[in-house]
This record gives sequence, structure tokens and C-alpha cells, in this order.
Amino acid sequence: MNDSANQIARNLLQINAIKLSPQKPFTWASGIKSPIYCDNRLTLSFPEIRTHVVNAFVEVINTLEYDIIGGIATAGIPHGALIADKTEKPYIYVRSKPKAHGRQNMIEGLLPEGSKVILIEDLISTGMSSLKAVDAIREAGGQCDTVLSIFNYGFPRAIKAFESKKCTFVSLSNYDIMLDEAVKMGYLESNQLELLKQWKNDPENWKNN
Repeated sequence: MNDSANQIARNLLQINAIKLSPQKPFTWASGIKSPIYCDNRLTLSFPEIRTHVVNAFVEVINTLEYDIIGGIATAGIPHGALIADKTEKPYIYVRSKPKAHGRQNMIEGLLPEGSKVILIEDLISTGMSSLKAVDAIREAGGQCDTVLSIFNYGFPRAIKAFESKKCTFVSLSNYDIMLDEAVKMGYLESNQLELLKQWKNDPENWKNN
């Protein structure tokens, strides 16, 4: 798994799914200034990388007990569908909010009472959107105690949030592994590496100087 985690981090950097800009940070919707921008949907455009990601997910999933694969809107939906196809399991996806018309579903697809669902996410930052999907599954009568993602930042607040919901999350790669690979690949200088480490420890109050 470690070799795969390093390979996935390298791939995300190579295709610019992860962009690093410690001197000119990005601004998240929450207002947080971030030296990293991560868009794992780009992996879908690279068949070899896409296949590697799906196979890495399946390797983890094969160790778990479950009935249904679920994708979290929006970025987790395509990877979830690919995984469900690969594992030949039923598939559902969870909207970020109920549909505005029709049956006003938040969950699309068939979720029998008591079914065990593994949710697929592309990225875990604070964990709030993932746990909203977990709550939706549980409220609809399903069981969900595992979320899998391509990448996570390793924020302590996310770890605590998942613990509070008695839910586990597993990521194929993570921020610390990505930093190691970025240094090896020459993407970062030593002073930039320190800035990126400081950001992870306190993103809300981080300053890029």
C-alpha cells in the first residue's frame, strides 16, 4: 500500500491534479488561504492513472465487508461507479442536498434497509461533506462506517470529526506522502516545504511568510 500511496502522490503532482503554490496561495470557499489546490477529478482523463486509482481502492475494499458502493457528490461519483463496476456490486450516490424536484431524493439508487455501504470520496479536508453523506445513509436505514478517498490533508479536526461519528476513513495517499514526493521530484525547495508543513498544522491562521 505504501508504494501505491507514493505512486499516486507522484501521479497527482505530474498531471497537476495537485498544484503547490506556497508563495501565492489559493483561497478556499471557507476563506482559508491554502498553498495547495487538489482536483482529483483530473485522474479520470488519464486512463492508466485512473485504472491504478481504481485498483488501489479495490485492494482496500476487498478487505472489508459491505453490500453497496456509494459515491459522494460530486467528485466521488465517477470513481464510485468505476469501483462498483470493477467489484460487480450495487451502486448508489449521495447528493450534497436533496433534489429540488420530483421525489426530492438525497440518495440516488436502491438502498435496502440494513445494507452496508462503503462511501467513495475524492478528497477529505475537514470531513464535513463526507460525514454529511454518512448521516444520509444512516438516516435512510443503511449502515455506513467507512469512507475511502483518494487523498486527505490529515487535518486533526477531520480525524476528530470522524471519530465523533464512529466512522473510519482510509485514503490512498495523503499530504505528508505528497510532500515527500514533491521534494524528490524537485517541486519544492526546503523553505517552501517548511511553509507547507506549517499550513497543515494550523490552516486557519497560516501565513505564507
